[in-house]
Amino acid sequence: MAVIREYRKKDGSKWYYFKAYIGIDPLTGKEKNTTRRGFKTKKEARQAAALLEMEIAKKGLPTAKKNVLFEEIFLDWFDQYKNTVKPSTAYTQLNMINKHILPNFTGLRMDKITTAYCQKQVNKWFESYKKYHNLVGVLRRIFKYAKLTKQIDYDPMDAVITPNKKSRQELWDDYTAPFYTKEQLLTFLSELKKTNNDLAYTLFRLLAFTGLRKGELLALMWSDIDLQQRTLTVSKTLAKSTDGKEKISTPKTKNSNRTIALDDNTISILKKWKKKQSGQLENVLSDDEQLLFTTLDNSILYLDYPNNFLKTFLKKTELPHITIHGFRHTHASLLFEAGVSIKEAQARLGHKNIKTTMDIYTHVTNETREKTADKFSEFMDF
Repeated sequence: MAVIREYRKKDGSKWYYFKAYIGIDPLTGKEKNTTRRGFKTKKEARQAAALLEMEIAKKGLPTAKKNVLFEEIFLDWFDQYKNTVKPSTAYTQLNMINKHILPNFTGLRMDKITTAYCQKQVNKWFESYKKYHNLVGVLRRIFKYAKLTKQIDYDPMDAVITPNKKSRQELWDDYTAPFYTKEQLLTFLSELKKTNNDLAYTLFRLLAFTGLRKGELLALMWSDIDLQQRTLTVSKTLAKSTDGKEKISTPKTKNSNRTIALDDNTISILKKWKKKQSGQLENVLSDDEQLLFTTLDNSILYLDYPNNFLKTFLKKTELPHITIHGFRHTHASLLFEAGVSIKEAQARLGHKNIKTTMDIYTHVTNETREKTADKFSEFMDF
């Protein structure tokens, strides 16, 4: 209920104002009151107070609008968002936003950005960026945040039409080689062994024969390797924090915590590498502290190292380009080719959702697909 009072101006004239409680500010959590002056009669003040109450009931608590720029709202939104995800995810998203979103929206007033402009950017991302759907999702969140904080009345992204997502088959076809065949992998390891780079050889051998994620691999300590029982335990990952620095943290998902069986040859390679590493490093730590892969001064091996090494190495071979993550897909496809069940592969790869394992299963090597008909024919031969 508004309180109406009389007041007088300097010239002695009589005027009225009202003071009203309008609710709890959603941003501060505090009670909010407003005062409106300049009414010639008590009736006008009462009518104005009633209209304000109706407006609040209809549209919610008013927030003072500013001529805010897109980047101001983005920074406010990101301050909230980064507390809801892992630091590595926040870092990755920030890099993506800085590269693809801010260059197109920095300097623009939020209330002046149109649906047509947003649609133009979305279409451009669709044509040139594989993860365009991620960009669209982030942009929608930023505008939704602006509307919730009442910096804009209309969300231009509400009317934006998102182009159809590429099918998983199209996404796989975008790669020159999403994974290697058995023959290509053996050739890769054979050529790599000729370089006499034991660190790189051991690293890529583990990638290919365990299906580890890059961060999981680089976070391994010798205490995670049981050379007697021939197992490897995944309990952590190396990722980038919001400041861009490498940091060992919890795995990607709960299912990422797992124990993987190792073959005899891989165990032999690991034993050889452990001995070689001990001779290279000045200060070898205990197994509970010593990482499998480090720089010569025993610092964390940066996440970019495998990528940079692979890119340089492949230029010297006739093998097709493959990403670091491609070795994980290679391991998965060869598991299926070797007859491992989907459930076993899911556990070994640490997939949270078996659908992810199934998606890889449908992209097993061409050789396996071609053999299917021959196997059935042999089975039916009588």
